[in-house]
Amino acid sequence: MKRLIAGCILVMALGAAGSAPAAQTDTAVTLTWLGNAGWQVSDGNTVILVDPYLSRILGPAPPGAPPLPTGSGPARPSYGWNDRPESDGATIDAHIHRADLVLVTHAHYDHIFDVPYIARKTGATVVGTESTANILRAYGIAERQLITVRGGEDYQFTGFSLRVIPSLHSPLNHKHYFSAETAPPGLKAPLTLQQMHPEGGTLAYLIRVGGHEILAFGGMNYIERELEGLRPDVVLLGANASRRENYDYCGRLMRVLDYPALVLPTHWDNFLLPYGASQRVALESLQGFLSELSAASPRTRVVVPEYFQPIALVTRDLAK
Repeated sequence: MKRLIAGCILVMALGAAGSAPAAQTDTAVTLTWLGNAGWQVSDGNTVILVDPYLSRILGPAPPGAPPLPTGSGPARPSYGWNDRPESDGATIDAHIHRADLVLVTHAHYDHIFDVPYIARKTGATVVGTESTANILRAYGIAERQLITVRGGEDYQFTGFSLRVIPSLHSPLNHKHYFSAETAPPGLKAPLTLQQMHPEGGTLAYLIRVGGHEILAFGGMNYIERELEGLRPDVVLLGANASRRENYDYCGRLMRVLDYPALVLPTHWDNFLLPYGASQRVALESLQGFLSELSAASPRTRVVVPEYFQPIALVTRDLAK
């Protein structure tokens, strides 16, 4: 992938403005982009995955989306809504070695498709809506691995905490997107792509780990009032072109979050292409988002991630 940022590993020191330094302890947290809306967040002890989708099958494009390039490399199988493809186990195994928690923002196939495989492989607990849980149940994932949420929950785990935030899906198809469809109970695997694609409601997540507050979105929309009072230092922010269907997308978000220190664009690449294919078209489209974010919050650092390249954050915890 073409480099837009000098250096693939960013180390940031985020301190409290105006505070005198005291005895300090560095706690490293790394964020690794898996492509599309997928991320790995780790403090060295805990591994949290967000929307991990690595198979990147040649499946259907989002409803109402303009035609997306499908690549010119070796021929790949093409799948429709009624097909039942399998996860690319070799790719997943090469990059996902363990996971404690998997957070699913919504149940579209480019977010949830690989979650059953990963949950079975790692034994991770999966957090998501009822639709997410029903899809995981179809693949035989045990109830003890499922935490079903609706938004508003705030959970303490060992070494980190998680706030579940009600959110909205991207306004696809020139604002014509709406889905009340949910994945029903009693599904039997293997599921078709259509069965793995009912949104079932959309969530965002605030991950508090290693002295950081990381706000993760899975699409290009949000509910502004649900974000009031949040002060994340890192935001994984949807940057796809559908963001333009929202009024003042970057401006409203930066203001309500009090201008976070770091934004990492997410869900901006063409997920119908394999990892080795050129993302030139998507990168060119991303420039508009970068300009909008810079205008809305000039002091916010924006880093364009690269596949599987860790971004390390360093927090200097100030002794009380």
